[in-house]
Amino acid sequence: MTKRIMPDIISEPRIFSLTPQDTVMTATQMMADKHIGAILVLDGEKLVGIFTERDIAVKVVAGRKSITDTRLADVMTPNPDSIRPDEYVFRALELMQAGGFRHLPIVGDEGVIGLISIRDVYGAVREDLEEALLEREAFISGTGYGGVD
Repeated sequence: MTKRIMPDIISEPRIFSLTPQDTVMTATQMMADKHIGAILVLDGEKLVGIFTERDIAVKVVAGRKSITDTRLADVMTPNPDSIRPDEYVFRALELMQAGGFRHLPIVGDEGVIGLISIRDVYGAVREDLEEALLEREAFISGTGYGGVD
């Protein structure tokens, strides 16, 4: 896997975040409006948690918590694993597989940069595999990469 988190998956920083004091209602409205499955929870510039669709199902709905009164601090996943922007996509896949999660914050020296999802990782891995297959086919057939001698 030769693709890196940045710039191959995320070309520019994109952060959808709230604070630990914000409510589940605010988070779910943002998630619906932005068509995203997770929100980063920041205390100032510091990543302190992540709130995902799974947190809604398991901690809020199954836990019978009020979406208007419950703060993110009470139902977020605290101190989530993260990945550096210069890491390879394969590393993100390993972290997601090992941790059993579908969203991974990107954190660099300057702080939080964004978030990648398993969908982002899948797309990059698929592109890498397709390129590798084309190269192998060209090598085996002797036509050179992309069918050109």
